[in-house]
Amino acid sequence: MKRAFHLALSLALIASCNQQKAGEPVVTVNLKEENGEEIVPVLTDAPVASVDDSLVESACKAASFEEVSLTHCLADPSSHTINAVYARGAAAVPYGTLKAYAQTVEAGSVAFAMNGGAFSDDLSPRGYLVASGERLSELDRGDGDGNFYLKPNGVFFGTGDAWRVLSTDQFFRTVRDRPQFGTQSGPMLLINGELSDAISENGNSRAVRNAVGVDAERKAHFVISNAPISYGQLARFMRDELKVTDALFLDSNSSSLWDPATGRMDDGRTGPILVVSKKATP
Repeated sequence: MKRAFHLALSLALIASCNQQKAGEPVVTVNLKEENGEEIVPVLTDAPVASVDDSLVESACKAASFEEVSLTHCLADPSSHTINAVYARGAAAVPYGTLKAYAQTVEAGSVAFAMNGGAFSDDLSPRGYLVASGERLSELDRGDGDGNFYLKPNGVFFGTGDAWRVLSTDQFFRTVRDRPQFGTQSGPMLLINGELSDAISENGNSRAVRNAVGVDAERKAHFVISNAPISYGQLARFMRDELKVTDALFLDSNSSSLWDPATGRMDDGRTGPILVVSKKATP
């Protein structure tokens, strides 16, 4: 009787399998008797595992140069836009950190963001700053103390898909139209593929630093060191490894990166912030 029951069950299950709709997901399950003897494989409906849209490839990659750990983030005009942000709300309160900025935007739209230039103790931008076409701070061509005033200093700016790094003096002489975004800092690291006169090949100053540069294809390369590095090392990495022609130092010690794809969220203080966003897919 028991074997007859099992035979009837098997035939019923086989008939059920033959009625399985095309394309429907199935999972194989083994039915067993109490003694562990296999009876028959059974096909049963199961949901298809969905792909997590948040698991996207990062625009930022690990790198190393002269035994210093770095992170290199690439912005490509074909797939990214760049803007500068600084403050929010009618009171124009500075974000102050990348985390504060991240709370105001959809993370899926952002490829990455990085602190974007010199600022004072009160977080006010030092030198030129344009965000979404609005000039928030004037170009500073004066002299002073600190890395910002290591001459030549410079401006990273752009409109649409055209991004550039120029020394402050060249920017002042040649740029007439206000760009969509722009941020001033210093010193310049590379000018026309050569180390800037403001820095040495490998000076004694070491700090966690970040910079931005543009290559011959007009792609923008953002680099942040994960350990102390000299100006010269950072410049040579960008020139020799990334083939950057013009590069601008952005900041040190408070250097920070937000990479939504990997979950990296540095907590350094920020004034201006450079945001690289994904272009909408047609």
